[in-house]
Amino acid sequence: MRKKICAGNWKMYKTPKEAGEFFDSILASLKSNVKGGEIVIFPPALVCESVAKYVNGSSVHWGLQNSYFESKGAFTGENSPDVAKAMGATYVLVGHSERRKIFSESDSLLAKKVAYVQSIGLTPMLCVGEDLSERETGRTNEVILGQLDEGLKSADRKKPFVIAYEPVWAIGTGKVATPEQAEEAHVALRERLGGLGESTRILYGGSVKPENAGELAAKKNIDGFLVGGASLEAKGFLQILSSLQ
Repeated sequence: MRKKICAGNWKMYKTPKEAGEFFDSILASLKSNVKGGEIVIFPPALVCESVAKYVNGSSVHWGLQNSYFESKGAFTGENSPDVAKAMGATYVLVGHSERRKIFSESDSLLAKKVAYVQSIGLTPMLCVGEDLSERETGRTNEVILGQLDEGLKSADRKKPFVIAYEPVWAIGTGKVATPEQAEEAHVALRERLGGLGESTRILYGGSVKPENAGELAAKKNIDGFLVGGASLEAKGFLQILSSLQ
């Protein structure tokens, strides 16, 4: 059985102090037997060191929101996945829609990131998703399956990886794919993975909130969530986590 994941992408929010306040709440609640899936937090790069200290020895995992595909070098402003691993990271987010759209990251670049992250023993979480025009013109599967194929082009499929389906039109808009729309996309991705489909965890991301998490989590092919804004507040994030029981 695939283990559920509740991942929080903090984007460019939270100071080290605010991160500490979040973990003071969430770790105390976890000790009170709040059950759910595996918890992963993706903090902004400048807050990673603080997060690493807070979650050390707990059941919470953390990862980078973005990394380069080399360990070190003259790459101003980039994050080294090797350094993150040395600090205790276990995941790297690859190809979030904001990285694709705002920073123009291509599928070929993302494929290099996936492969390198795997090569050093970290788990890439590859994001795929269509925009509104692609959804409205019936191109959802064409887009997300193309991104999946290209993103995993250089991957070692024997090593762990996670997929996150995030319809771009539902990110930060207050809109959310219906459980049926999300399930359809997850089924298509799972089928495309062939023999790996049954064991690969596929998360849903796109305005996930406590109010809609239960309906989404009930779908057979949704293995958890990549949560944006709702992951910034401990109480709501724990409610979403609880929906995965």
